[in-house]
Amino acid sequence: MKNTTMQLSRLLATMTAATLMGCGGSAKTESDFTAVDPAQPVTDWELVWSDDFDGSAIDSAKWTHEVNCAGGGNNEQQCYTDDPANSYVADGMLHIVALPAEEGAEKPYTSARLNTRYKGDFKYGRFEMRAKLPSGQGSWPAFWMLPTDYVYGGWPKSGEIDIMEAVNLKVVDAEGNAESNIHGTLHYGREWPNNVNSGKAYEFPADKNPADDFHTYAIEWQEGEIRWYVDGYLYATQRKSTVRYNSKDEAVGLSHRGWFAEYYDQITGELTTHWDNAPFDQEFHLLLNLAVGGDWPENVNNLGIDADAFANGQEYVIDYVHVYQCASDPDTGKGCETVRPGYNDYEDALVEGEAPIPSPPSAGTVQNLTIFTEAANPNWPAWDCCGGSTPMIVDDPDMGGVYEFYVGAQPTVNGFISRAEFITDENGQASPFDGSGMLENGVISFDMKIVSAPSSPDAAWLFKVESNNASSAAELPLTDNIDGVTPVVGEWQTYVFPLQMLADMGLDVSAIDVLMVFPAWGLGEGAVYQLDNVEITAPAPELVFFEDGENPDWVMWDCCGGSMPTEEIDDDEHGMVAQFSIGEAPTVMGFITRSANGGGDKPFDASTIVETGLLEFEMKVVDAPSSPDSSWLIKLESSDGSTAVELPITDSVEGVVPVTGEWQTYTFKMADLAAAGLDVSAIDVFMIFPAWGTGNGAVYRVDNAKIYDPSAVSANGIRLFADVAADGWSIWDCCGGSTPTVETDEDDSKGAVAQFIIGAQPTVMGFLADEGVFYDASGFLSTGVVRFDMKVVSNPSSPDAVWKFKIESTGAATAVELDLTDSVEGVTPVLGQWQTYTFTLEQLFNAGLDISDINVLMVFPAWGTGDGAVYRIDNAEIAAQ
Repeated sequence: MKNTTMQLSRLLATMTAATLMGCGGSAKTESDFTAVDPAQPVTDWELVWSDDFDGSAIDSAKWTHEVNCAGGGNNEQQCYTDDPANSYVADGMLHIVALPAEEGAEKPYTSARLNTRYKGDFKYGRFEMRAKLPSGQGSWPAFWMLPTDYVYGGWPKSGEIDIMEAVNLKVVDAEGNAESNIHGTLHYGREWPNNVNSGKAYEFPADKNPADDFHTYAIEWQEGEIRWYVDGYLYATQRKSTVRYNSKDEAVGLSHRGWFAEYYDQITGELTTHWDNAPFDQEFHLLLNLAVGGDWPENVNNLGIDADAFANGQEYVIDYVHVYQCASDPDTGKGCETVRPGYNDYEDALVEGEAPIPSPPSAGTVQNLTIFTEAANPNWPAWDCCGGSTPMIVDDPDMGGVYEFYVGAQPTVNGFISRAEFITDENGQASPFDGSGMLENGVISFDMKIVSAPSSPDAAWLFKVESNNASSAAELPLTDNIDGVTPVVGEWQTYVFPLQMLADMGLDVSAIDVLMVFPAWGLGEGAVYQLDNVEITAPAPELVFFEDGENPDWVMWDCCGGSMPTEEIDDDEHGMVAQFSIGEAPTVMGFITRSANGGGDKPFDASTIVETGLLEFEMKVVDAPSSPDSSWLIKLESSDGSTAVELPITDSVEGVVPVTGEWQTYTFKMADLAAAGLDVSAIDVFMIFPAWGTGNGAVYRVDNAKIYDPSAVSANGIRLFADVAADGWSIWDCCGGSTPTVETDEDDSKGAVAQFIIGAQPTVMGFLADEGVFYDASGFLSTGVVRFDMKVVSNPSSPDAVWKFKIESTGAATAVELDLTDSVEGVTPVLGQWQTYTFTLEQLFNAGLDISDINVLMVFPAWGTGDGAVYRIDNAEIAAQ
């Protein structure tokens, strides 16, 4: 049931009885009446309200008749009356009767609807009815609940709880099966017509029907959970949504998708989505009614209303209605659950709701988006607006899989869209793109080839982007791309448009949801064209102080000692390095961009990577300071010294003490520097030095000094190993004490590979990120994969060894372990053969991995079964497809 007088569309008319089993869904549950003995009292349920209908009339202190012909908002065909012919008490039971109306009446039937509003209002408890239901095509009895005070807004924003509904009971289909389903449903969400519902159907056994005898229907409603019962048997459970958060405490998904609420925040005044107990955390009241016809019953089973079934009246007979309170915790309703074996397995009872899945809010950081390359992105389907064609992925000899679009006689525009009504893939969700964090240097880019030009010689090619359901847009000629490329038939060409250009034209870049490329409206007939590598990207900010040579904008610098730092050749690995020498005059040394000191006056803004960025450098002490009390320090300044942070070099992530003659790596988190007081938006000096006045005699070298975001190594992924391990990553033996090696494989195409050997000590092996390093793959969840090649050189000695794949986030806060055979390829390792294994990011995310913080990837025989195994891995990567 629902409580609205708005006219619903007749979309249900296209649904069959096979596909539409009820308001809340089509799933059925087979009963097992032995699981719970309904004759046994339920612990701690305390009766607080009841009507056993033992009197001679309906108790007006408990029930109010609704009198109207509104049709319940469902196009129902009855008028509700308070006429005793439609509702009365007799033989200790309430009778609600649907009857044919008098000729000329406003509606063809009369019936009754009773409620307890302001006479029986409840939050949490057990709500139970024993009743025999009416039958016939068009019958619709209900026992349900509505909010007493619509705290969160009009229907259904404040919720609706359908304890029991049934339609067309005993109606027989062509195969001789009699309708015997009852339904339990929740209604909630946004304003009509964008409301949603979720629920479950329960089908009675073949020898039983709700219209033949009395049965008990109940819900148990507690804080955050509602359970549905038939004769004490639990058949459905619904819960509030449970939000998943990533390492940055951003909402990235739902570990359980349940109900939700949308209402205006009292403080900000903004319309806000809530994944909590709302709207089912307020007082509700009870309703009993028998409707005739309406959108649901008239469009399932045998369709319409069977007048013969109502000729003598259809009767809904209620023995009692009871309301119980959980005495152990009446404030939450928890502690009195009537459950059954298997309840916590959720497999047959737990209902998935319709809550929208949250996307991470923008933190102003650069987050690239791949709309299409090779494979379809379910969040951004290809789209023909108005021409009726279906864009297809075709194989191009140069580009591989590309999307092909066609324009026929009907004017249209084509492109990619991320609005909910156009998402057809069950794995997809509307994902408007927030480009506000990359406005200054972000671009939209794509490759296009015109296969056939439009037949009209006047057709101009256009590019259009829309945002926030077309509330803003930018449209411009395709030739306005930054390189001035003009389309040429038969050639692949790259087009690049800066976000700033689009924003200057009025586009709100914070919610981009449509991208279009098309010949001008009405002139495109005959055009066939292909798109590939459709992306919105920006380079993450990075500053290199020194790497194989000096950065001319950031010169090597001696503050106060009068020396001139030099470039020197070191070992084969480091090549050109920066060398600093300190004499008797106290000084500090490092790199500076201030023009007064010879720099390029280019302060570095690290504010967009403050949460994930690192300051990293390598240093080798050639000669130690003569002072035995000397300690090594780093210092950063910003905005001409307006803020500064000075730290011991041992405060690095590695915590190492400089050792003369050895190259050592030092890493500092930008977040820690910011927390210590540094304004990271205008860094203009970076110093490394022995403490002031103690550095006499020190000679030291610095290389690979930079500020960067390790999670943005590549907009399309990171190679963890290909010939060598990625920067900040190493090949790793967790617990066996071995040192994995890099070997040259016999297969010329592989070259250098990582080799792992397992001995008697149980262990796991793979690739490990350095402390403070991780990879954030959340930018390409829908299209990304984890992939690697593996060859088993020697099998484990244990015949029971199962090969495993495991991936973790920092500190093992989240982890997913799978069999290698769970890969996309599903292959089993074969001795001596290179094989590829692919796991999708969605597969790992859905299994619980925080993909924004990946720092370990492991491949190994199951723990304790790997003795004797020798295996090699190559081309290990996290990649956007």
